[in-house]
Parts: sequence; C-alpha cells; structure tokens
Amino acid sequence: MPLALAEFNSADAAEVRPALTACLAVPRWVDALLAGRPYADVDALVAASDAATPLRRDEVLAAIAAHPRIGEKPKGTDVDASWSKSEQSGVDNAAEFATANAEYERRFGHVFLVCAGGRKGAELLANLRSRLANDPDTELDVAGAELAKIAGLRLRKAVSP
Repeated sequence: MPLALAEFNSADAAEVRPALTACLAVPRWVDALLAGRPYADVDALVAASDAATPLRRDEVLAAIAAHPRIGEKPKGTDVDASWSKSEQSGVDNAAEFATANAEYERRFGHVFLVCAGGRKGAELLANLRSRLANDPDTELDVAGAELAKIAGLRLRKAVSP
C-alpha cells in the first residue's frame, strides 16, 4: 500500500527507509531522499531521486543484486517482488531470455537490468542483445541509468499524492 505524501514527509526516517530501499537498494540514494523531505509533490520527490544519480558503479552492483533476472518470476511476496512481476509482465519469451541472460551474465558477471515497465519482451530481448557489445564499465553505467528509471517508477507506486 502506498504511503500518502504527507505521511512520507512527516514519518520517522526509520519508518520510510524500507519503502525507499524497495524502490532502490542504494543507501546513499535513500539517505538523500530522506534528507530532502518535505517534498511539495511526488514530482518533486522523483526530481530529487534523479538528482541523487548517477549511481556509482559499486552502488549499481549492489542494487543489481536485489533484482530478479528479466524473464524469471520474482521470488518472495514482498512489495519489490510484486513490482518486479508487474514491471516484467510484457516478457513473453522466457526461454529466449534464459539463454540471453546466461550469455550476458558470463560476459558481465551480473544479471541484466533494464527498466521493463510497459515494454514488450521482444524489445527487451533486443536491448539485452545490443548491450552485449558494451564494455563492462559502459554496461555498468547503462545499468545504473536503468536503475534510476526503475526507482522513479517505483517511487510513484510507493508514494501517493
């Protein structure tokens, strides 16, 4: 259940931290959003999220660890698992993704991460395959930008006007 913006703005940081961490598991980002309260509206909150990026490469790697593979069903029943499930609802080619994910993970040593909300499986698979041409540092930067997009979408789910 989303927090009302007024509640988000006034609640103790310890009460809000789990909701923010579910949006993006990067402590520095969470701390920046907590420090910026109160926000006039959800758009201002998302703008603060954008201002707290780009993410450092170590932050990207840590945050990637909190995400399921594209094309696989998320594990668990918590809010971020349900968000992952809805964000990946357009993925209809799980077998092809499994093969491409394995190739990606061999190349980069971590799962493929993309903002999947509203995108079809064929588009996401093409994105994965095109990113295989990146060097590892570039790919971490791309993944970090995707994490920032996911965080913005999730903030809009976590905090209501």
